[in-house]
Amino acid sequence: MKPLQGIRVLDMTTNISGPTLTMILADLGAEVIKVEKLSGDEARKMEPKYQEDGVYFLNINRQKKSVTLNMKEDSDRGKLMGLIKTADVFVENYRLGVAQKLGIDYEAVKQINPKLIYCSLSAYGQNGPKKKYPGYDAIMQAETGIMSITGSTDLARVPVSLIDQGSAMWGALGIVSAILQRHKTDEGSLVSTSLYETGVFWANYHLLSTKLTGENPEKLGSNHGAFAPYGAFQTADGAIMIGISNNKLFEKLCEVLQKHEWIEDGLYHTNEERVKNRLLLSKEIEQITMTEKSEALIQALEAGGVPVAQVKTMKDVLVDPQQIENKLIVRLPHIRDKEMYATRIPLTFSNCDITPTAPAPLLGEHNEELLGRDYVHDIK
Repeated sequence: MKPLQGIRVLDMTTNISGPTLTMILADLGAEVIKVEKLSGDEARKMEPKYQEDGVYFLNINRQKKSVTLNMKEDSDRGKLMGLIKTADVFVENYRLGVAQKLGIDYEAVKQINPKLIYCSLSAYGQNGPKKKYPGYDAIMQAETGIMSITGSTDLARVPVSLIDQGSAMWGALGIVSAILQRHKTDEGSLVSTSLYETGVFWANYHLLSTKLTGENPEKLGSNHGAFAPYGAFQTADGAIMIGISNNKLFEKLCEVLQKHEWIEDGLYHTNEERVKNRLLLSKEIEQITMTEKSEALIQALEAGGVPVAQVKTMKDVLVDPQQIENKLIVRLPHIRDKEMYATRIPLTFSNCDITPTAPAPLLGEHNEELLGRDYVHDIK
């Protein structure tokens, strides 16, 4: 039995952050009913597409049921209220104030279902001058300072939706905690999180360092502000990542590179000195790594106890035995007679298997099952 089996979730979210949250709940065993407008979630149109839907949509909406409702029609609003009565959890990621206009804010729905766990995932949070503003992952990378320290010269965003997915994780954790609390109090509750709050939390020690020192962090590319050498180094046929976080590891690196003199060198003797002289040290290391092929160098460094990895492409990861042995990409049943895959959430339980087993739903696929036999929309 999966951890959330028997829990019904009403998913009123769109795009990435909210659907990722409810995907986590679905993978943990909850029945997730995705309520879409007649034209469908905008993520269905995101590029690149596979068949008729965006790949992102297909991954983060697997194992859900889809119904279509027109919130401007009284009959459809009535059907939504019927679903709310049967739900354990309600999740929305509207701009702050929109749910209230639609009559489905927490104060309204708890009158219908007092035990409901209601999760609001907003852009900027419940307070502050921007609380009603819309927001997206890249916007929040800019707003929370993350973009200012990403890359090396040009401004760059982290090219994965870390804030969207991070806020989804916080929302899922909050919901599971609220379910546990409900077992004790027999009452529902409002759980809220936001993209902005997540971004500030991810920036944590960089913000605290600036607060305490008064200095903004510098852009370091693949390097680390707290340690050196710690970054990517070119080899004769690619690039490798080396991570040295203490003196003992630095000594091991020197042994492998046959640079024993660096251990007592005043420029590199302590981590503090190595950080100050990072550019010089990195240049000296790369003069050596450039003469070696990646595979041989990685083998030597691993044998010497030095943390190291190849800088891999996505194609490399797809065939990586480490990924394959951990079954991180799983095959799902066919969708429209074509194969489909999903990245599983990185959790494993000893007493149950939470590997996803169903693809994302077609638009309105479960209207008849959940809304009645006579309920058919002219979906556009």
